[in-house]
Amino acid sequence: MIYVDDTGVKVGGVVLPGLFKSLEVKGEATVEEQEVQGKTAKPKQATGYEDGKITLELILEDSPNMTKLRRLEIIQKLFQKPGQTKPEVHTFVSSHSSVRGINKVIFKSLTSREQNNTSSIAVTIELWQYVATKITATKKGSSKSSSKKTTAKSASKPSSTLSADYKSYLTSDRGAAPKTTNKTSKTAAVDNKNTSVYKNGILRMPM
Repeated sequence: MIYVDDTGVKVGGVVLPGLFKSLEVKGEATVEEQEVQGKTAKPKQATGYEDGKITLELILEDSPNMTKLRRLEIIQKLFQKPGQTKPEVHTFVSSHSSVRGINKVIFKSLTSREQNNTSSIAVTIELWQYVATKITATKKGSSKSSSKKTTAKSASKPSSTLSADYKSYLTSDRGAAPKTTNKTSKTAAVDNKNTSVYKNGILRMPM
């Protein structure tokens, strides 16, 4: 939790060391420019809103109880602990940010700068509004396998788009193939061949 009041800023129950200087809340609309042939001015189209941004400014100085570098070290560990790989989500408590609709944030950036003519360190903390998004995972290739199953089922089933006349033709008694004559019976050509004889080298046909 990040708590902001007139006395300072508190993150996760830890008060940020240093002099709290300012808090800035920024919101932006997303606008896309359209290319129109023949026109110099680009028409703009509003598409939505960016996530809100909060900027905190602190001044770190040495004191009898704590040095400015020790104060910076505390802030750094709140931004990223040793071994931390992902930013934590914090509840942001502030009447100012509440009016702007920002309640959950993450540490987006931490900037510290030191100037030659001063003994202090200026710290800028940028927080971004966090909006949880639910993502539904799907198995890879599930659409392809279901498509293959559908195709296989379609191929195994006969088409149901046959016309009524053709269905009637398929189910009707279309008769049998004509019977062939006995191949062993004698034909006229065979009979003539069997009765013809050769005599003295001359083929004699029966009368």
